[in-house]
Amino acid sequence: MRKWASFPLREGDVSRQAHADFPEQAIYERETGRSGFFGPATHFHHRHAPTGWSDWQGPLRPRLFDLNQLTENQVESPWQVPLLLHNAHCKMRTWRVQEKMPYLVRNADGDELLFVHEGSADLYCDYGHLEIVEGDYVVIPRSTMWRLEPKSPMLLLMIEATNDSYQLPEKGLVGNHAIFDPAMLDTPKINEAFKAQYSEQSWQVQIKRHGQTSVVTYPYNPLDAIGWHGDLAVMRINWRDIRPLMSHRYHLPPSAHTTFVAQRFVVCTFVPRPIESDPGALKVPFYHNNDDYDEVLFYHAGDFFSRDNIEKGMVTFHPAGFTHGPHPKAFQAGQEYRKKFTDEVAVMLDTRDALEIGEAALATENPAYVNSWQVT
Repeated sequence: MRKWASFPLREGDVSRQAHADFPEQAIYERETGRSGFFGPATHFHHRHAPTGWSDWQGPLRPRLFDLNQLTENQVESPWQVPLLLHNAHCKMRTWRVQEKMPYLVRNADGDELLFVHEGSADLYCDYGHLEIVEGDYVVIPRSTMWRLEPKSPMLLLMIEATNDSYQLPEKGLVGNHAIFDPAMLDTPKINEAFKAQYSEQSWQVQIKRHGQTSVVTYPYNPLDAIGWHGDLAVMRINWRDIRPLMSHRYHLPPSAHTTFVAQRFVVCTFVPRPIESDPGALKVPFYHNNDDYDEVLFYHAGDFFSRDNIEKGMVTFHPAGFTHGPHPKAFQAGQEYRKKFTDEVAVMLDTRDALEIGEAALATENPAYVNSWQVT
């Protein structure tokens, strides 16, 4: 995106750089920018918190969903679970699965990204066998056949890249091995477990296309590959293998934690890291207008220091169009250097196109969340 000016413009009392060394009379910084955190931006310094609203009327508001309350996602097939947040390019669901799948599934609409929130399983797919556990991301390319045999009850976060594919982010100056080394990506194996499921008995494949399911029957198990080669495959990485970018003197934007990209959205992962130690550096997420992207956070584990009363399995949704940032207690703790280390794991979904909210998600909404920035 073309910048309006070739140099930073200045007016009034300002800091010389973003997120550090604020003017004494204004401790609140607000970033307004374009193209997520990649485009031109301006930083305002305010006397009051930009989230200090006293009332909110109308549908554009920050929202909190407690997906632990969902019951509609305890179904036999992943194609039966309801949509939670979605648009033409991205679909987000959660799925509870406990029993061995007696059929295969195939998503002909786009790539599927599974995040294992709870449980473990054996995954069988076109490419072989893969053990998956809590904290794993699993990228399943479009039209791959797969099934799960849970070893313990599972709760999966599913993010579909509709009519699209997942890629790794460009890492630029920090190099290809930053954040996580591609060598940490695991692929399925044609091992003894995979060969043991070869079968001449009848198998069915549930194929999802345009949101509708077709069932194809084979007189044998179509997962019968004896080998494969190429540069397209199911991939797995655990959040524990991510080594986040950090700076003790500067609070990095969420884009620094990008894990996967598609054409119209990104998936980021927040993992434990040291908090900035420089006295002049911002210690908490900065107040910002992300006016081109809707922001979704799925809370997986830990102490979510920028939010009050958030538990694992919850989701916050901040649509584009208003300022948001840390809750008052988190901001104050950052000012007073109370926390030295983050202890949270969360999956962030940032979409370039507005997300619709499904009825199943609305049924779990906490309407008081919009007031959670008020000082009590």
